[in-house]
Amino acid sequence: MSQAHAATPVVDERRGLTSLTRRLIGVAALWIGVLLLGGGFALDRVLTSTLTDNFDKQLELIINGMLGASEIGPVGEVRFTRPPADQRFVEAYSGIYFQITGQGAETFASRSLWDRRLKVDTNHQDFKLHRYDSNEFVGETLRVVEQDAVLPGSPIRWRFQVAQSREILNEQIGELRATLIRSLLALGLGLLVLTALQAFYGLWPLRRVRSEVIAIRTGRQDRIAENFPSEIDPLVHEINELLAHGEAQAEEARRHAGNLAHALKTPLTVITNAATAASPDLADTVCREATTMRRQVDHHLARARAIGRRSSVQARATVWDSAQAVQRAIDRMYENVTVDLAGDRQVQVRVERQDLDELLGNLIENAAKYGGGRVFVTVEAAVAGLVSILIEDDGPGIPEAQRAGIFARGKRIDTTGKEGTGLGLAIVSDVAEIYAGKVELGESEDLGGLLVTLSLPAA
Repeated sequence: MSQAHAATPVVDERRGLTSLTRRLIGVAALWIGVLLLGGGFALDRVLTSTLTDNFDKQLELIINGMLGASEIGPVGEVRFTRPPADQRFVEAYSGIYFQITGQGAETFASRSLWDRRLKVDTNHQDFKLHRYDSNEFVGETLRVVEQDAVLPGSPIRWRFQVAQSREILNEQIGELRATLIRSLLALGLGLLVLTALQAFYGLWPLRRVRSEVIAIRTGRQDRIAENFPSEIDPLVHEINELLAHGEAQAEEARRHAGNLAHALKTPLTVITNAATAASPDLADTVCREATTMRRQVDHHLARARAIGRRSSVQARATVWDSAQAVQRAIDRMYENVTVDLAGDRQVQVRVERQDLDELLGNLIENAAKYGGGRVFVTVEAAVAGLVSILIEDDGPGIPEAQRAGIFARGKRIDTTGKEGTGLGLAIVSDVAEIYAGKVELGESEDLGGLLVTLSLPAA
């Protein structure tokens, strides 16, 4: 039970990670959230500051009016030349108050304060407007604006204070924030819906590709239609190329099987006829035809292996290393033969090492077997994307008239009865062609024997 429970989150996690739609929507949601939170916070600060400034400016207008209407009375007290215009100053606990305080003088306060008084901090001077919040009244937070002034005819520094409850300001800020939150939530939701639509619409071509692949798998069509957006078109093209490559390999395999069946049919017929007729040389016939069939099987197996390995894009081999390996094998097999290597030691070809060993092994072994004892192998640098490997011997060579047919299946270089080994020149030609290479025959200018030029694509 514990193992089953432990495996479930892994599956869910993989499913989430492998969904492009979820990735796009998730990243967009995260980024939209960050932007909206940051923008909302900044906008809240700006709007809150603006409302507070407007609130303070109203109080500043009142305190400026108080300063303009203030004068010193007969006994040194402060009085107004005109009553305040706002009737709330005469209503007890109305939420807006004023107070004028001077050291040693009677405090002049609005009726709205009733039996309360605003706190006065005498430790600092406020000849410039001073704004602050105060909690000096229980249950009522005040916004206070104060300024010090010296009135004509009085040496006293008077402090003018105007205070108003923050209730209205807080209500305005709360309403503003609620509206801002609702707006940002609606905007975020709209952006997420738009992102989801964009993701589904943008990834729709990939769903079409999936449908086309299903149609190919079920046999309703053989290729993906290429009317896709430019970003998807290269993928579609490569899939179609892969399908064509697979079909070509399947056709090649069918043709290969047919060729093998045809090649084995004649030897089997000969053996069957000899056995049916109770031929006295049945054993010789079986051995001869079995050798022919073995050669055909080797030929087709070599082609099949090369075709199977050809599709590897990582296939590469160093020619010099392969040539040295063959040289060591020839030195052990033919003590009277000298194989000399020359040329580029670093050049590589786009061929599997095993196939390159078989190609060079067959060609160099033929040169050692049918030559006079000397073999030259020259590895040339790549020219036009092809690496040329020249194998020369000092044997009798092959007449030019016979060179064209030497690569025919079952054809041998000589008819002296020497036992043949290796893959045969026909297979060498076939394997080289599988790797987009070629084999050419000529006459060696230095040794006078056969010159075989093996050309393979450079890695």
